[in-house]
Amino acid sequence: MNKFMAVAIDEAETGIKNSEGGPFGSVIVKDGKIIGRGHNQVVLLNDPTCHGEMQAIRNACKNIGSFDLSGCTLYTTGEPCHMCLTACMWANISKIYYGCTIEDNESIGFRDNKFDAVFGGRDKLKDYVVCIDRNECLELFEKYKSMADKTMY
Repeated sequence: MNKFMAVAIDEAETGIKNSEGGPFGSVIVKDGKIIGRGHNQVVLLNDPTCHGEMQAIRNACKNIGSFDLSGCTLYTTGEPCHMCLTACMWANISKIYYGCTIEDNESIGFRDNKFDAVFGGRDKLKDYVVCIDRNECLELFEKYKSMADKTMY
């Protein structure tokens, strides 16, 4: 498994263990070093924009003192929603690696497909978003699905 995806999974596990949100963790890497990390905190902060990717972007920008993440790569446990995809583009993130697919997100109760039906366009992303370590991320999703007290955001 990719070492950065392993950290993203750890981030997600922290969030679900603390009932902060869904099983989504992210890290941002520049020059082989993690400069930002985050996990879903929608429930904790009562803020629908606090997805793992958004939290990682906020953390990375704070850590480097810039809104420009050119040359950075994002690793995330679930394929990003449209909000997170466009935030990555606005931040100039060069590449995104994700674990579980939009369909996997739906299988645990999330509604990304609804937004894909409205906005579409994933086919235009070509090599910008690449699936890796799906099986390991599916294990995380299964753990989340089996929790009695799960949060759905």
